[in-house]
Amino acid sequence: MDFALSEEQRMLRDSARRMTEKQIEPVLFSHDRNRPLPKEAVLQIFQILAEEGLTAPRLPVELGGSGMRMLDYGLVFEQLPAVVAMGLLGQEVTVARIGLESEREERQRFLPDLIAGRKICCTGTTEPDVGSDPRGVKTRVREEGDSLVINGRKMWITNASVSDIILVTCSAGTDANGRNLLRRVVVERAASPYETREIERLGLRQGHLSDVLFEECRVPKENAIGRSGDAARLLTTTWNGNRPLIGLMAVAMAQRALDAAIEYAGVRRQFGQYIGKKQLVQANLADIAAAVETSRLLCYAALAQIDRGARANGISAMAKRYATTASLQAISLAMSVHGAMGISAELGLEELFRNARMLMVPDGTNEILALIAGRELTGLDAFHD
Repeated sequence: MDFALSEEQRMLRDSARRMTEKQIEPVLFSHDRNRPLPKEAVLQIFQILAEEGLTAPRLPVELGGSGMRMLDYGLVFEQLPAVVAMGLLGQEVTVARIGLESEREERQRFLPDLIAGRKICCTGTTEPDVGSDPRGVKTRVREEGDSLVINGRKMWITNASVSDIILVTCSAGTDANGRNLLRRVVVERAASPYETREIERLGLRQGHLSDVLFEECRVPKENAIGRSGDAARLLTTTWNGNRPLIGLMAVAMAQRALDAAIEYAGVRRQFGQYIGKKQLVQANLADIAAAVETSRLLCYAALAQIDRGARANGISAMAKRYATTASLQAISLAMSVHGAMGISAELGLEELFRNARMLMVPDGTNEILALIAGRELTGLDAFHD
């Protein structure tokens, strides 16, 4: 077993780091850190990412994607600013779902502008009363002539307020056992308007997280993708990839906090010595470093398991749960190393802390992830009889 990155992987990682520093961060820094980016800034960033094949990394080349291995994608993803990474995840997962579940004509209609970063997309699954159980969605779709008509509300949707397209998970009725038949429909905002409202939140404030309202939203019937009733399967497949990627977002934040704490420990003096000489400060640094390394390795292991084609439900859930928890604790320890400076807005650790806390919610809360991991270990399902 080789834990070292290949030369190609190191080059991929370093190239992504340079792209972030030279092209993406200047866009972020030119706008208010506490307000959502304007749409033109998001499009500018997505077009930068598109040039690197990052707007369709999970789609095979024959479908217009870059066909990246998930581990390689994770190496790149870790280098992106958190708010950009979260927006990219909303974009590329939607591209993957449309690409893998559509016919050729549908792919040709929807994907070129999305992959090129000329349009923004998102997936609408979560609702006010429906979070971790997508089978409980209440948003309804009905057929009416040549149209599908959607009514309902989605909540906590990344990219929605700046989106041109939303892939909506709807209920098309129930099966013989009374379970929801889920159906996915592509809604183009220009032709089938929907309302959005930005949600005020703790962190990731330059991003976009919104409510979406559909009221008699009429969509062409050919905008339905996949087979009725199979939406939950595809959601689970993509969630397995998303979870370690979100874990790596947390790892990147903890790494920044560690770097800042090491630097500060080497310049701050107290009681006539650098605080880096103090045993308790060294213990804090050691704990932060351990959290970063273990979290990173677990997320890499989950992505590598997906690449091998092995079942990854348990390890993906474990990776996100562990990495987000450990990284939040690591950032808190780094704030302690900095003393009063640690809680200042000037230093930026408090923003890292707020952003890291946000990551415990999307694609499965820590409680849900614990149940998924437990189910994989015991074979006993806490969700269903």
